[in-house]
Amino acid sequence: MNLVERGPMALRGRVSGAICAIAFFLLVCTAVPLRAQGPRPAPFLAENYDVSASLDAIGQAINATAKVDFKAVEVASSVRVELHPNLIVRDVKSADGKSLSFTRDNQNSLFVVVQLLTPVAAGGHVILTFTYGGLLANEENSPVPGVRAAVINHDGAYLLLPGRWFPLTNFPANRYTATFRLNVPDTFAVAGTGKSTAPTPMAGKNPVEGNRLLYTFECKNLAPNGTFVAGSNLQLNPKQAEGINVAVYAPRTASDNAQQFADSVARSVTIFSDMFGPIPDPTFSVIQIPDGTVRDFAAPGVLLLSQRIWDPRASDRTIARLVASQWWGVQVLPATPGDVWITDGLARYSEALYAEQNAGKEAGLKVVDEFAVGSLMYEDAAPIAQAARLAPYSPDYRSVVMNKGAMVFHMLRAQMGDVAFKSALRDFYFQFAEKAARIDDFVNIAQKRADASVKPPQDPPNLRGFFAQWLNSTGIPEFSLEYTVYRTPKGFRVVGKLKQPLDTFHMPVDLRIDTEGNPELRTVDVIGTESGFTVETFGRPKPGGIKIDPNNVILKGSAALRARAAVARGEELAEQGRFYDAVTQYQRALSIQPGRPLANFRMGEAFFYQKNYQAAANAFREALQTVPEPSEKWTEVWSHIYLGRIFDLLGQRERAVNEYSKAKQTNDDTGGAQQAAEGFLKKAYSEGGTSVATPANTPSVKPAADIPAPASGERPTLKKPDQFAGR
Repeated sequence: MNLVERGPMALRGRVSGAICAIAFFLLVCTAVPLRAQGPRPAPFLAENYDVSASLDAIGQAINATAKVDFKAVEVASSVRVELHPNLIVRDVKSADGKSLSFTRDNQNSLFVVVQLLTPVAAGGHVILTFTYGGLLANEENSPVPGVRAAVINHDGAYLLLPGRWFPLTNFPANRYTATFRLNVPDTFAVAGTGKSTAPTPMAGKNPVEGNRLLYTFECKNLAPNGTFVAGSNLQLNPKQAEGINVAVYAPRTASDNAQQFADSVARSVTIFSDMFGPIPDPTFSVIQIPDGTVRDFAAPGVLLLSQRIWDPRASDRTIARLVASQWWGVQVLPATPGDVWITDGLARYSEALYAEQNAGKEAGLKVVDEFAVGSLMYEDAAPIAQAARLAPYSPDYRSVVMNKGAMVFHMLRAQMGDVAFKSALRDFYFQFAEKAARIDDFVNIAQKRADASVKPPQDPPNLRGFFAQWLNSTGIPEFSLEYTVYRTPKGFRVVGKLKQPLDTFHMPVDLRIDTEGNPELRTVDVIGTESGFTVETFGRPKPGGIKIDPNNVILKGSAALRARAAVARGEELAEQGRFYDAVTQYQRALSIQPGRPLANFRMGEAFFYQKNYQAAANAFREALQTVPEPSEKWTEVWSHIYLGRIFDLLGQRERAVNEYSKAKQTNDDTGGAQQAAEGFLKKAYSEGGTSVATPANTPSVKPAADIPAPASGERPTLKKPDQFAGR
């Protein structure tokens, strides 16, 4: 009896528990996308700042006050701002001088919440003055994980906006006017966003740091202002190119090429102004920042390049991307961290547009090839539209948002056609300049332009399906082909199937059939994992003569690309000094594509810097066993130079001279190889020696996806991996 009576109760308990479990599961699942989109919009947005900051170079600290004019987005009684977790808020005062209560958010220490005395209606304003300070010595607690975004030391400082060194709202979408006053040692020069006046001496003398100067910057345009660089070795070099004013700030020893930097900036500004439309103030500052922070960075009117890439020729494309960021990232801002594809992805694709306009279509396609390699490095980290899940400036962010994002723009261009695509970019810029935009805003503009470009009875491309596929999902197709050739009374018929593994894939894919006569071009509407096709040709198709996507307009996988992606991952790890992990990636590349010279060369390089000279020599010998692709031919000359260095370190001078002589015989001068070989023939290489090989002319471990397009068929200037320590 008891068993019977307990049965239904137990069942109801199990059902109730199941319902609770399902409800909890649904709650968690629905919460994930919300977190991926970032925090909810702030109830108040900052509209104007007056920031006064004193930089303590000895104590590596900042002490500041920030008077902020906030506008209420909705009725609210608390103001939420973003501030570097290392910076301690000492006081917050209202406009009438009353101190207000405030707390750090328990869930996220980036946020400070200030309680107002009375609620403020939507559209109303409140002025608060924050007094705060703290240490900014390294990347500890950085708002950008693993990146030194705001640092002060005895040589200088860099205060990047993502470092939240003053209280921000709704980053990265907010724009505001501002006045910044930076109090620094009189040995420092300061450059950054806004118009600056001549520095004024400060009364009194600091007993430790000596005399001090006050730099004032007025930022009158609504923009994400607030990025500055200060340093004892910064020298102003005012230049002009094509009517554009460019101020170059760099150490005296690195200022000889200031005019070349100005020329590079002017080329990009001219090309993008014609392509997208003009920006309000084409005045720029190009500033060198020390190694150890981001590789490069763009702010309103400001282009930052790290010391390791301070070369106007090798960094010409990087400069183009930073200039393009004045359109996509300054004038047009992403509405949320999940919308950064429309700025960072488009700025990256602008490198290809620049290369194509500046050096021809082939140069643009080489850049696109680099995007494809970069896309495959960490493609599965997240869908593009969920970029908020990725840490900005991280390797997977660059892979997904910048490189894969650039490839999506390239594929979109092929879907729409050149005229409609570039018209969509102009429309997007003119409609959203000085505004924040969402991905959907761009999708709507692109679809309208695509619809308008098609004449009946032709149907316009379904771009919404295209965007859903490429922005909201991970996965890259890898095509394979099965076909049979039949003879017909009029020629030949090719009947086959195009296969790839993604069940949701749907795109038109071009085929080129090379025949004994003229090649035949056909487009196959590929839907799902397998699509059939039939092509009639007049000439006999050549064996293996069918090329899938001959113009490389689709992001797709292949053994060669995946091997290059593994090498690129290894290069990135080596750049961080993680040579053991780098070797694992190079071995992975060799398992995908055995004998690839670049993988063996990079592996030898990693072993060399680990002082495992036998393993290094073996890898360099392997690199020399296979004829490299034209773009990797430089590995031959540098393999001989590295082998020579190894023999010199082992005291085997005769064998070293033999390798340097072989390097000379290649006549390859990539990265200054001939000068290096000649120097080592005269004087033996020694560990840590700089008799010839300098950081500017030895092989690089720069990630392939970020290497600028070679000029005149040469690989760009290359550097040693130890130059990237502490990145």
